[in-house]
Amino acid sequence: MSPRPVVLVASPSLDAVSGVTTHALSILRSPLRASFELRHFQVGSEGRAEGPLGRALRLAASPFLLAVAIARHGASVVHLNTSLNARAFWRDALYAAVAKLAGARVVLQKHGGRLDEFLREAPPVLVRAVLRLADAVVVLSRAELAQFARFVPGQHIELVPNGIDVSLYRRSHLAEPTKSAPAGSREPLRLLYLGRLAGGKGLEEIVEAMALLRARGVPATLCIAGSGPMETALRERVGALDLAGVSFAGAAYGAHKVALLAEADVLVLPSHAEGLPYAVLEAMAAGVVPVVTPVGALPDVIEEGVHGLFVPVRDAPAIAAALASLDADRPRLARLGAAARRRAASAYSVERLAAELGGVYSALASARAAKTVL
Repeated sequence: MSPRPVVLVASPSLDAVSGVTTHALSILRSPLRASFELRHFQVGSEGRAEGPLGRALRLAASPFLLAVAIARHGASVVHLNTSLNARAFWRDALYAAVAKLAGARVVLQKHGGRLDEFLREAPPVLVRAVLRLADAVVVLSRAELAQFARFVPGQHIELVPNGIDVSLYRRSHLAEPTKSAPAGSREPLRLLYLGRLAGGKGLEEIVEAMALLRARGVPATLCIAGSGPMETALRERVGALDLAGVSFAGAAYGAHKVALLAEADVLVLPSHAEGLPYAVLEAMAAGVVPVVTPVGALPDVIEEGVHGLFVPVRDAPAIAAALASLDADRPRLARLGAAARRRAASAYSVERLAAELGGVYSALASARAAKTVL
């Protein structure tokens, strides 16, 4: 029996709370384990407070450590998870070059950021050269597939959306109510934000929408689950508006995240830009209705009015209006939640992710093996 090809999956610490870490864990725990020997290679600072010298030393050592890992494990494929921001992309460009020099094939998967915006700051000729360095470029949406194919004609580009273990998210309240109760007798609409507390996530708009809902007499609670540089400012804004229904749950992962989703009706994520947020897929799997902006891969995932609702970017009144409409029509809320769960199970399972990535890994590992024999 031939040994399984070794795949190194690069990401931040597996203890970190980030979308890329969630993606890496999905791969490492997936059915891909039956066909490949999956190993994690850690990138990033692990959240340490670093001085300039410490950071420089870590950055200098990391590519060398990648080469050592490839040699020690006999890795056939290195899966790099990158974003279109300068620090991540150019760091991963160096990793890709090192991996190629070490004899491995490279999968370069793009998560956050927009190509058109990145090219305003980065030289297109260098970006194109990095993308051509990879043996396969993986994107998350149909729009990105077309965009990257135009930018790097002839390159091997694959559309592989994220996937989750739907079985982790079970809901007992997905039965559809027959009518909406009068406003005064309904339970408050339970809203959840799940993600990093950072700029570009629409957090300011969510807080403003909560104030607008209160002014309209719509009962709602909001749980903000996450950590990040905006936390202090958000807490101050919530206090200034005297929003008693807003709570902060801290960073959420594992059982804590599952429990928060089990208690939510709506996920509110009006990001200014996204790739394919795992928070949205997890919410849908739990029967939680997503109210999101039509950015990144989300238009591929959600059909407006069927699996969730879209709101414009930077539009607190539109967020408030969408949430008020769901509060007023609880049967519709239940229908959307049930449809969202079916959508997640049918199109965004970890089994589908494993099958599609497995095809990419197998093709690259076979090509490397054939070249080695020659």
